[in-house]
Amino acid sequence: MIREKNFKLKGSNGLPIVIDAFFKPNQSPKPVVVFCHGYKGFKDWGAWNLVAEHFAENHFFFVKFNFSHNGGTPELPIDFPNLEAFAQDNYTKQLYDLQCVIDWLLNDNRFAANINTQKIHLIGHSRGGGIVLLKANQEKKVSTVTTWAGVSDFASRFPSGEKLTQWQKDKVYYVENGRTKQHMPHNIQFYEDFIEHKEDLDISKAARNLKIPQLIIHAKGDTSVKVKEAEQLQEWNPKAKMFLLEESNHVFDTQHPWGKDEMSASLKQIVNKSIQFIKNN
Repeated sequence: MIREKNFKLKGSNGLPIVIDAFFKPNQSPKPVVVFCHGYKGFKDWGAWNLVAEHFAENHFFFVKFNFSHNGGTPELPIDFPNLEAFAQDNYTKQLYDLQCVIDWLLNDNRFAANINTQKIHLIGHSRGGGIVLLKANQEKKVSTVTTWAGVSDFASRFPSGEKLTQWQKDKVYYVENGRTKQHMPHNIQFYEDFIEHKEDLDISKAARNLKIPQLIIHAKGDTSVKVKEAEQLQEWNPKAKMFLLEESNHVFDTQHPWGKDEMSASLKQIVNKSIQFIKNN
């Protein structure tokens, strides 16, 4: 298996998108899976490398990447050494970055012999689920879209009332990262960009308009993104398939770092469900 790690594409505002590609190098075109991480996430979080290997073993060309403003760097792609970039992140930039990855797959790729450009599948975790739903509605080259613990809206996640007023006054607010203990800055541009592009960032509209197969995966025990958001997504698109885990959490019983050489039972289950769904479509 080829594990091509930490190569770069030019992303939003010229910052690098750091990418990994996992595949079996047999020079036969394989369906592509592009995976998008979530809020305070990164491509090497937890067991994501094991996920990539499992997809590759099942004859996919699997791509995962760090959004250009996720706070990582090419030299340090794990965690958040570049909080200045993190403060400038927003949903519009993430959609731009994802499009850069798709365009690279379609047009300018040294792995072309191993890629079937007619079969591009998107998977997003948590906030990344919202991003892939929006992109799946925009980009005609996408064949299927799958969300793992995906969000159903962005608006409700912003501060409101006095907290929003204070943010607008201070121009920045901070959220502590429970694991790294960093105080992670969110500049007011994040909110302003959302308001400016609200129509384009409407997940409900994207879900209602989807013309491709959709799979919704969620754990009933998720306390970060409640299962009602999965139910909302299916209500907007009744044709979507939904798979609910009775016993699991937002990260499917994994953590970072993940020192084991196997996925958790829950994660392996959803990976296999996703593979089955993609192969059937």
